[in-house]
Amino acid sequence: MFRKLSLVKSIFHSIRKFSICELPKDLREIQKTCRNFTERELKPIAAELDRDGCFPAKQIAQLADLGLMRVTVSPEYGGSNLGMLALSLVVEEISRGCASTGAILSIHNCLYANLLNRLGTVQQKEYFFSKYSADTIGAFALSESDAGSDVAALSTKAKQDGGDWILNGSKAWVTSAKEAKSGIVFATIDPELKYKGITAFLIDFENLDGLKIGRNEDKLGIRASSTCGLHFNNVRIPGSNVLGKVGGGFRVAMEQLDRARIGIASQALGISQAALETASQYAEQRIAFGQPLSKLHSVQTRIAEMAVRIETARLLIRKAATEVDRGQQATKAISMAKWVAGETATFAAHNCQQIMGGMGYVKDMPAERYYRDARITEIYGGVTDVQKAIVAEHVIRELKGK
Repeated sequence: MFRKLSLVKSIFHSIRKFSICELPKDLREIQKTCRNFTERELKPIAAELDRDGCFPAKQIAQLADLGLMRVTVSPEYGGSNLGMLALSLVVEEISRGCASTGAILSIHNCLYANLLNRLGTVQQKEYFFSKYSADTIGAFALSESDAGSDVAALSTKAKQDGGDWILNGSKAWVTSAKEAKSGIVFATIDPELKYKGITAFLIDFENLDGLKIGRNEDKLGIRASSTCGLHFNNVRIPGSNVLGKVGGGFRVAMEQLDRARIGIASQALGISQAALETASQYAEQRIAFGQPLSKLHSVQTRIAEMAVRIETARLLIRKAATEVDRGQQATKAISMAKWVAGETATFAAHNCQQIMGGMGYVKDMPAERYYRDARITEIYGGVTDVQKAIVAEHVIRELKGK
């Protein structure tokens, strides 16, 4: 009996010390490095980058020097060999200062570098990682004007010609297409095969005959990140550039979009945190009715609601990223994280503006930028409605299995 009591006390003591929010020392160091970089290099210029729609080339090069443009890539290919939780922390902290830079870093890491490192052959990795420096952007081209969430509707075609493939068609909404030197492009070998015809191709964009980059979209938010179409007119690529298996591209895309959703959720979290900090600081300094706004119950309620939603999103994101790093099936957790984090970003940005009143509506203050940047996090990488459907499907299946 005494042995059992001693065991219970030992377990209880361990539980008291354990915290789901606690990060190991190496990740805390990464978080601190990114936070310092954001304060020093991003916050002072974020408004200017947004206003001018200017790609943050200098800052991307600095992030590459810190090892943050190939976070999950193996060391032999110039990577930091870290996991999705580490990448999530990086994206959150960078997005806290500039959501555009966070988007560039997130999508390059999640949808290009991680995918190439995971599924690329040794020859493919040696070529694409070695030819270009770590600050060179890679693109991910899946969506089309008539095929966003409905991936099976892809119309870009790939036709085999001897040992090569010929691509024809157009891609839409390609992040960093203007700056990218290479990319992963999805095409169908036969539209009638639907999902089973989709194939992923690694493409070197430099001096490529038949490739045309479309105009940069004039977006509401994340304006320092380019978003363009890609047009392929009899573009010839070698057969060795197939990523994975011919006809296996749908699974490749779905698995990688899961990882990308952790990045987008982390971007949303960074925007949310910035909105909370800005609102709180303003509420402390602004005097109304003879006292700081922070003393008003209505303002306190808004700040409290923002804080709770942010912490909820953060825990969901860390759970999802940890499941991926452990090799678990994480789709449900990822969709929960993206759904909640995206809605939290919009909620936090909205309440930041409400607390700041008229000052939250002018470009002299960052609140209006947060509001514009937040909206995309509920759209790209799979709209919130799709995430809810994914969560429901998994929950129903799990309950049936009990």
